[in-house]
Amino acid sequence: MILTPIPLEELPPILADLRGRLSGADPLVAEVFERIAGTLDLVPLGVDTPQHRADGIALAHRFGIETIDELPMQAYSWDGRAIRTQSESYVLIHEIGHWLVAPPERRGLVDFGLGAGPETGRVDEANAAICVDQETQIEEEALSSLIGILWEVELGQPAIMAFLEQNWLEGWDRAACIDNLADNLATLHSRGLIDANYRPIPPEHFEVKRRVASL
Repeated sequence: MILTPIPLEELPPILADLRGRLSGADPLVAEVFERIAGTLDLVPLGVDTPQHRADGIALAHRFGIETIDELPMQAYSWDGRAIRTQSESYVLIHEIGHWLVAPPERRGLVDFGLGAGPETGRVDEANAAICVDQETQIEEEALSSLIGILWEVELGQPAIMAFLEQNWLEGWDRAACIDNLADNLATLHSRGLIDANYRPIPPEHFEVKRRVASL
């Protein structure tokens, strides 16, 4: 849920302000910001299109993630085996992000053992499967969001919309906004989820990179 709505027409000056303040930051962080901000030009071409959803499903399959063509409200967003895909394309990619971030031992749990997501229908059962503390829930939500946004960039989708919807621009006029982005990018890199250029690790290299990062 977006905390502070920002109309699309107000985004360009906000992005310009952030761009200016990123000039003294880590160049990689600034580059990632530019990749995401640049997708604003894609918004007029369509948001949450059938092709976006199809590309998200294809990405899931490339990672070996099963999918079910059902609404998450019919059960769970992630049932421990498959993602339900009748949701917005960015939500689908966000769930792939959760799968990437979750340790392998929690991939078999309903909603990754984090508790019910906003799309899940069987809320009580999902919440009964919680096996992590609140700090882990908050951290994994942020990391899953960001890796999903980075994948949207790679897929040529308007990632700026998820960047806004998932509150990465909250407090955009404060240093904490940039610091939050930088910290989460560093964590994704340390976990082997993005490469040295801060781009998502492709499926064919994902598990190898992840194992190396955990050593």
